[in-house]
Amino acid sequence: MKPKPLAHGSHVRVIAPSRSLAIISEGTRTIANRRFAEMGLTLSFGAHVEESDEFGSTTIDHRVSDLHAAFADPTVDGILTAIGGYNCNQMLPFIDWDLIAANPKVFCGYSDITALSCAMYAHTGLVTYSGPHYSTFGMERHFEGTQQRFVDALFNPARRQVDHSARWTDDAWYLDQDDRTERSTDGPWVLTSGEASGQLIGGNLSTLSLLQGTEHMPGLDGSVLFLEDDYLSFPENFDRQLTSLSHQPGFEGVRGVLIGRFQASVDMTRSKLQHIIDSNRRLDGLPIVANLDFGHTDPILTIPVGGQAWLDASPELCMLEIE
Repeated sequence: MKPKPLAHGSHVRVIAPSRSLAIISEGTRTIANRRFAEMGLTLSFGAHVEESDEFGSTTIDHRVSDLHAAFADPTVDGILTAIGGYNCNQMLPFIDWDLIAANPKVFCGYSDITALSCAMYAHTGLVTYSGPHYSTFGMERHFEGTQQRFVDALFNPARRQVDHSARWTDDAWYLDQDDRTERSTDGPWVLTSGEASGQLIGGNLSTLSLLQGTEHMPGLDGSVLFLEDDYLSFPENFDRQLTSLSHQPGFEGVRGVLIGRFQASVDMTRSKLQHIIDSNRRLDGLPIVANLDFGHTDPILTIPVGGQAWLDASPELCMLEIE
């Protein structure tokens, strides 16, 4: 079930299912609001997005209420999360999945939002999106690639080839918009050659792991997994999380694996990641490509959870298409 694309004049609701909008500075909001206006989008905000407790979030009931209100409101065309966090999986037992299924619309966010995106797809079949938060649009410089990919995916969804960025950033831009450093990249790392096509399932690996063994975990059979993690996931932790995922029912039907770019502080070298892949026999024979443009560095792709991927990877060429 694919949502209706966004268009000039669409109404987008911002909700805060993880951390509160209150932690986002006024300067960041001003830049973000300008960008949405330039795209022709009208913004509104959930009733409880500014609430903030000692964990920088708010009650489960209030977060669920804002989610339900956004899906139930017939004037809302799309929903964006304010920012990520650590706790949106708390909401899952209390969500009205029938309400969401009856009112399909664009839902986009990443990191901790993986729990919601994947659970929505598992319960309703609604294609959701792993992509920038509302707050991400407050990045003043080096944002063009992320915004263009957002527009491509949500305004003009179609099968398209993924262009791999030549440069990337990994800095606390929200603290200093001017002190930014672009880094060069050596492009995709083809760790195991091969061809694959299948349904895109994934997001933040640590968050996806929270769904294992629950009714909220999407099926893995026939999937192309896309996985990323942040600075808290050092190589050994990524290894065990990936191993745990490979032990899940249906993993034998996985057709390929895409891995997003790691933050610099993780110190995940190509050699280390190759060792992790080669050591996991459950991954034998799967085409696997890493150092791709998604995760907690920029730019990031907007990836449809439940959409389709086509991968053709060899040492000479990595061709990836998504829809």
